[in-house]
Amino acid sequence: RVHMRGKPIDPNVNVEILARRTPGFVGADLENLINEAALLAAQRKKKQITIDELEEAIDRVIAGPERKSKVVSEEERRTVAYHEIGHAIVGAVLPNADPVHKISIVPRGMHVLGFTLQLPMKDKYLMSKEEILDRLAGMLGGRAAEELVFNKITTGASNDLENATKIAKDMVCRYGMSDKIGPVSWGEDNGGEVFLGKQIARMPNYSEETASTIDQEIKRIIEESYKRAFDILKKYRDKMNDIAKILLEKETIEGEELDKLLKGELELDHNGNDTKVKDVARENN
Repeated sequence: RVHMRGKPIDPNVNVEILARRTPGFVGADLENLINEAALLAAQRKKKQITIDELEEAIDRVIAGPERKSKVVSEEERRTVAYHEIGHAIVGAVLPNADPVHKISIVPRGMHVLGFTLQLPMKDKYLMSKEEILDRLAGMLGGRAAEELVFNKITTGASNDLENATKIAKDMVCRYGMSDKIGPVSWGEDNGGEVFLGKQIARMPNYSEETASTIDQEIKRIIEESYKRAFDILKKYRDKMNDIAKILLEKETIEGEELDKLLKGELELDHNGNDTKVKDVARENN
């Protein structure tokens, strides 16, 4: 609210949602965000800064400016759409995952072809093992969707795999979340030894046998999380197709729309309009 003072902000803007969308933003980031939103409002000849400008400004900070002129083949657009839907469905279904706020396949920046944004309901400083495992499954949902739908995988999941592997390693080596390894912290932070060379500074404090066990545990956690994601998507396979048709047409689906689509409470035409058709079978159960 401090950085909004003196700015013509639409009174309908939900400040709590904005706060959830900007985790880790410091004062300078928030100030730049508001200024960016003000420029967008001016470009669109609006008298007030609405949630649309603020959301777009946040997306620019997170993923870069829109590149709608970027030529992406229809085959790649479908792959990206199902990839992001995979993240979103797994994230929406698992109880300990952060709620899905938005799915987008609008190209941004130099390399981003799409993204799924999940936001915590409140600030959190600790995570349980269950929460981490649900997050891992969500991260691997994109790759699982590619394999399930197209029976192939692409390079689009490289960053997901990198992040998932790091988290799994931290579970085993830092958080004591491996039953096989036990409540032990393996590996020392020797970041201060900058003059001894990377290899020396990062020498492990465990045996080769322990290193092998750690590798096996990391691999097990990743494979089990991937299977969870794949099994969830198999269950929602038909819904994936329905959501993909809408996403390919609209290019963006909000979290509330996704939840209603998964529950059968909402059906959208290809222009994104609510047809108000409910899932009769679900109501009769």
